[in-house]
Amino acid sequence: MKGYILSGIQQMGIGVTNVEEAWKWYIDQFGMDCRIFDDDAPAKLMLPYTGGEPRSKHAILAMNLQSGGGFEIWQYTERVPVKIKEEIMIGDLGIIACKIKARNIQESLALYQKNGIPVVALASEDPSGKKTFFIKDPYGNIFQLVEATDWFRNENKATGGSYGAIIGVSDIEKSRVVYSDILGYDEVIYDRTGVFTDLAELPGGNKECRRVLLKRSRAFAGAFSKVLGQSMIELISTSTNNGKKIFEGRFWGDPGFIHLCYDMHGIDELKNYCESKGFPFTVDSKKSHEGNSFDMGEAAGYFSYIEDPDGTLIEFVETHKVPILKKFGWYLDLRKRDPNRSLPDWIVKTLRFSRVRNV
Repeated sequence: MKGYILSGIQQMGIGVTNVEEAWKWYIDQFGMDCRIFDDDAPAKLMLPYTGGEPRSKHAILAMNLQSGGGFEIWQYTERVPVKIKEEIMIGDLGIIACKIKARNIQESLALYQKNGIPVVALASEDPSGKKTFFIKDPYGNIFQLVEATDWFRNENKATGGSYGAIIGVSDIEKSRVVYSDILGYDEVIYDRTGVFTDLAELPGGNKECRRVLLKRSRAFAGAFSKVLGQSMIELISTSTNNGKKIFEGRFWGDPGFIHLCYDMHGIDELKNYCESKGFPFTVDSKKSHEGNSFDMGEAAGYFSYIEDPDGTLIEFVETHKVPILKKFGWYLDLRKRDPNRSLPDWIVKTLRFSRVRNV
């Protein structure tokens, strides 16, 4: 037994140059309107990835309560964010695209076209025969729309939140120690090599590559597992020389997909297991705070990071305190609950009172 519990993708970290502007776009296009926390405290523990110095920042964690992981929208406030010099391509190493849950692919495509959103690749079939398409946000980040059937509630939105990621790797077998073993995506939906029509319009999408789409054979469990839902990880490697590391020469928090974060319970057991597999924590808030919770403004808990074999950052958050009805001072202490049980639906649904109409 591994001894830890994963509840699902808590959020995709997205570095931006203007957090309010970006959040408004993500509300309008992805329904990310529930603010979980809004934090402007310095990032003191990420020194391995911020040039060895604490950095001032503004971060907002927002969710779409229909289902799926949220976005942590992150901006440096006392340093000019460094944008990537060359556009991200298939074959690069790191998070290439964020998967987004859609109720109906054709209806979502029609909506984005109506809204004037750049559609990078029109609806086509992935190697499993499912319809999909890609869009770009105003900052060059790529999102893949994927039809899903697991939903927490209906808010008449076209999409939910994060449904996983496309991650460029240099060696799929080595990477699966992280993604299949540690994260539990152990079931192969497809493993194909070739040139793919659904990638053709993406930068570098006309080159031969190997694609492995993974899902979990065992459903996520824990407090927020119902609203976070299920997810998929797609690993891509090219048969020719690998491209650039997406964050090489830049800091964590600079523009782009900065990390993939999982809500979990059992940080000590996770730490031991990751070390046994050769992927030790590179950041460990529990150790840094001598066992005390890390304050994230309106939430608190432990957080840690590991790197996959190519340096892509995976974050884990053991949530201790989360705001439910902030205006009445109601914060839920998850340490007093059975970690295997999901929260009652009515409690999770109260997060809708944190909804923001205008940024």
